Amino acid sequence: MKIANIGGRAHLIADGLCLDLAKASAGRFSPDPQAVYDRWDELSDWAAGRDLRDGRTYRAEELLVPVPHPRQIFAVGLNYQAHADESDVEPPTEPMVFTKYASSLTGPTGQVVLTGASVDWEVELVVVMGRTARRVPAERAWDHVAGVTVGQDLSDRERQFTDSPPQFSLAKSAPGFSPIGPYVVGAGDVPDPDDLALECSVNGEVVQRDRTSSMLFGVGELIARLSGVLPLLPGDLLFTGTPAGVGLGRTPRRFLRPGDRLVSRIEGLGEMTHVMTDADPSGDGTSTTTVLAEAMPTRGGRS
Repeated sequence: MKIANIGGRAHLIADGLCLDLAKASAGRFSPDPQAVYDRWDELSDWAAGRDLRDGRTYRAEELLVPVPHPRQIFAVGLNYQAHADESDVEPPTEPMVFTKYASSLTGPTGQVVLTGASVDWEVELVVVMGRTARRVPAERAWDHVAGVTVGQDLSDRERQFTDSPPQFSLAKSAPGFSPIGPYVVGAGDVPDPDDLALECSVNGEVVQRDRTSSMLFGVGELIARLSGVLPLLPGDLLFTGTPAGVGLGRTPRRFLRPGDRLVSRIEGLGEMTHVMTDADPSGDGTSTTTVLAEAMPTRGGRS
């Protein structure tokens, strides 16, 4: 099962067609895309084998944020060995968790306004919770997941490293800095959700490529660790970390520029496409922020 947000209404997606959920269910389910995760088990049973031949075609540009109003958004830093290596730090022995803010969410296509000249890319698998999880063991964690989707954890590196210790949440929560989509794919519809190929490209050049099986802490372990501290609620999002290849880890460092086309894709989950735009109201391409090289460390504190 795939769930999308089209026109602010929940839709089922299959074979290139979409079907309005509330209309198809004669009002049994709310049109609110966020509400479906509170009734995920019931929806999954209802949708099993549902004939979507009455659906309509849709354009990628119609797809909005599939999980528009999560109560909690968690993110994990340094969750791939190769990313820790390029960051020149020891990999963490506990998941490095921070939060992102819901106002940073955006859909799978469109423009993202850069906050300066140091905005970096980070493709990530994003997990969407479908049941409340509290003290859940790792081996049962996937039972509490509704589905998975593609995500980007865009990061303003200057803001992140303007002081010590680094500032993660604000640096990664500007408007548009948390794209997800194009839809949520049910966890049961992914052959092996613990081993998916993920990739990120800038202007057609592949800059990140790995598999989610390379995570230091897999989805089950992350949910177990988090749910041991606080409840994870239906519709909550978990950004699971990015692989190697970020701009900050390159020599010389490379960041997103106005006009850059950022494509993020994960095997079986689809892809997102975003075009970067300049925050400078003059529109002349001059960044409103000067990157201070000394503000960003050569070692440690990256994600």
